[in-house]
Order: sequence, then C-alpha cells, then structure tokens
Amino acid sequence: MTPAAPAAGTRDLPHPARDDIRLEGVLHALSDPMRLRIVRELAADSEALLSCSHFVLPVTKSTTTHHFRVLRESGVIRQTYRGTAKMNGLRRDDLDALFPGLMDALLAAAARQAARLGTG
Repeated sequence: MTPAAPAAGTRDLPHPARDDIRLEGVLHALSDPMRLRIVRELAADSEALLSCSHFVLPVTKSTTTHHFRVLRESGVIRQTYRGTAKMNGLRRDDLDALFPGLMDALLAAAARQAARLGTG
C-alpha cells in the first residue's frame, strides 16, 4: 500500500492513495452489515466528519475499532484525529472517480434492503 498524503494532526493514520484503492477491497469492506451501516450514516451527510463515538453499534468497542480500520485500509473512509477524537469521512470523491456509480448503486440498494427488512 502506497501511503497517501499524511492526515492533518500529530498522529497520522495510514490510508491508501487513490490509485491503490481496489474494487475487491471496497466490496469486502462494504460486505459487513455494521460497516455498511457506518458508510450509510457518513453518506447521509457527505460533508460531515463524524467521530467514532457518534456511531452506536451493537458490537464491542474493539469490534467497532476493527470495522473502522477495515473501512480506512480499504479506502472507503478517511480518518483524522481532532484532539483525542478520531473523525471519519467518506472518501466519496475518490470512490466515484475510480468506480463511477458504484456508491450510488450500493447505497440505494442498502436503503431498499433496510426498508424491506425494517432495519432503518
């Protein structure tokens, strides 16, 4: 993985450069219901940066950390530190440039499934 430009702050987290983001990695990251839920929340307000604590997931803290790491390492989200909080944002521009229409299709399908299953 080629490191991208460093994130702002004193503690940098490794992110793949745009050209290193792979479709199979993105699809793997989005194949988990908890990770898809995180991405749907981030996509609802694509300009927002949300802290990890914003997300209320029915899993342990260590599992939540794992999910965010998978999303970051696959190139789906960007994480930066703001003080002690880890802030998360969807890398929508990068994903749309690499895989046009993919995120729109996945998010629409996820919304339809959530409505059908009554899971929000």
